[in-house]
Amino acid sequence: MTKTARAARPSARVIPLRRGTTLEMVRLASPDAAQATRIAESFGLAVLDSDGIRDLHERLIVETADALKEGLSERAMQIHLQRIVGSYVGSAHGAGQFYSRAVTEAREATARLANDARDEDLDGPVGFDSAAQRKREFAAEVAIQAHALRMAAEGAVVAYEHVVGESWKPFERQSEHVGETVSRKAAELQMAAFG
Repeated sequence: MTKTARAARPSARVIPLRRGTTLEMVRLASPDAAQATRIAESFGLAVLDSDGIRDLHERLIVETADALKEGLSERAMQIHLQRIVGSYVGSAHGAGQFYSRAVTEAREATARLANDARDEDLDGPVGFDSAAQRKREFAAEVAIQAHALRMAAEGAVVAYEHVVGESWKPFERQSEHVGETVSRKAAELQMAAFG
């Protein structure tokens, strides 16, 4: 008799995940419509149709759900939309964080310009922008991108509520203590019984 060798499967561990990203976190990190318009006008960038972006993404999610409703149960639809909306919110949050860093770098570079003793921060040769100007322009471009993704996320969240009938909340896995086994838990309970 020969035994087939089985590879030992490592036991699955649940790793605590960080808290889910909320739409409020996106709003705190990204420019709103008024600020995005001011930035676009100040830097000569295209002014976005914020409401149009939000409405388009809302319709996109609602129409997707309509197309899938025959093939998915209510719970499956909720899980599917939870993931889709979560990706929109996560993407917008990442863009908002990137925008915040770009603004910080632009502010720091611009503040260094006020120090007349620093040659490296002076304007470049004729026809070339200073490093501080390039950082400000980059921050403006990133601001518009972050705002556009914020509007897409807001539209997706509204669509989720329309389709599912409840407010969207980020998925959060229950965290367990990493590396804690059943025997360790049992030992802790037994020792606790001693007082």
